[in-house]
Amino acid sequence: MNKTLLILQREYLTRVKKPSFIIMTFLGPLLMAMLMIVPVFLATLSDSGIKKVAVLDETDWFTGKFENDENYIYTYVNENLDSLKAKVLKGDYNTLVYIPEPELNIPVNAMLFNAKQASLSLKSSIRNTIKTEVENRKLLSSGIDPEVIKSSKTNINIQTIKLENDGKESKSYTEVDVALGLITSILIYFFIFMFGALVMRGVIEEKTSRIIEVMVSSVRPFQLMMGKITGIALVGLTQFLLWVLLTLGIYSIFALIFGPEAVSQLPVGNNMMGQSLDSGQIANNAQINEIFEVIHSINFGVIIFSFLIYFIGGYLLYAALFAAIGSAVDNEADTQQFMLPVSIPLILGIILSNFIVNNPDGSVAFWLSMIPLTSPVIMMVRIPFGVPYWEIALSMALLIMGFIFTTWLAAKIYRTGILMYGKKVNYKELWKWIRYQ
Repeated sequence: MNKTLLILQREYLTRVKKPSFIIMTFLGPLLMAMLMIVPVFLATLSDSGIKKVAVLDETDWFTGKFENDENYIYTYVNENLDSLKAKVLKGDYNTLVYIPEPELNIPVNAMLFNAKQASLSLKSSIRNTIKTEVENRKLLSSGIDPEVIKSSKTNINIQTIKLENDGKESKSYTEVDVALGLITSILIYFFIFMFGALVMRGVIEEKTSRIIEVMVSSVRPFQLMMGKITGIALVGLTQFLLWVLLTLGIYSIFALIFGPEAVSQLPVGNNMMGQSLDSGQIANNAQINEIFEVIHSINFGVIIFSFLIYFIGGYLLYAALFAAIGSAVDNEADTQQFMLPVSIPLILGIILSNFIVNNPDGSVAFWLSMIPLTSPVIMMVRIPFGVPYWEIALSMALLIMGFIFTTWLAAKIYRTGILMYGKKVNYKELWKWIRYQ
């Protein structure tokens, strides 16, 4: 046991001191925070100047329909098209909107002339204005008041209420549950592959450098494998916890600098509920209360505990297999034939997670969350929707049993393969190693 701890300590300290670990520890949360903050920051930057837009409307349908805003001022002109193009090139106007006389009765075409590329927002605004006016005139010609159509449009707010066995009722947010389930399952998938690959590469490096021959003279192969697996697992947990803390720190600094208005635009809170809240229609207090209700509806204790257990259990299960693969080959290129069968269950879990969110209590979801090879991904998809504790406990117990079995299986391959050099290994050879007494 003491030898296993020494190997664990060596693996942990060696990897956390690497420049790559330190760089990724700080770069990871910075990138995550930037993905949330940069779009909002760019959206808050106002344009450096007001753009002048000339409108040449040969139909006379749209005079006065284009509304000025803080970015664009529309000027209705009645000049020659070529002279207006010259003015655009000269800089008198930034954009020319030309609506030609239609061949039929209804104008459906427009042209934008620019010295530079037209912005998407301007193009979309002009299209919507023309579309709205044409539709309104069509309605009027049919004897229908467009205001009646407009007033008939209604926003429907559907609340989902979860009924507990003790008679209590609580609001639930399906969109939040889906997001949590998919994000946590993808994180587990990502971490298992990332740190499992570290185990495999570490075994291959030690094997090819012949350091392993010296190490196995003083420590059993099983102790060596377990020390390496658990050491890298602790490296992964350390990096994950630092990512969480640093991301929250960057997020808090952003909130402190830019204020609650900018924070409300980040892809949490309002947008997590799958709806865009109009600040002109809903008070800020109502929005804040809604955000707190969403946060309150999440059982963070169960989710965090389950994430740690499934991450550790799933990692240990797959890391043992990755270590066995690393011990059976001489270089990383030879691992491909063995990686596919090991990777298929995890990949299948990620693919099926998109279907599991629509029926998290179905029989397929249940059985996949019990099979140790897929349970780390599938169960994390199900947990935000509410899973009976006995199912979670059974799934965790089966995961532990699966880890014990794969460790036993990997140890049989590891003890033979770690000292095997220069021989191309196939599945038949691996089966022989497993059967060795």
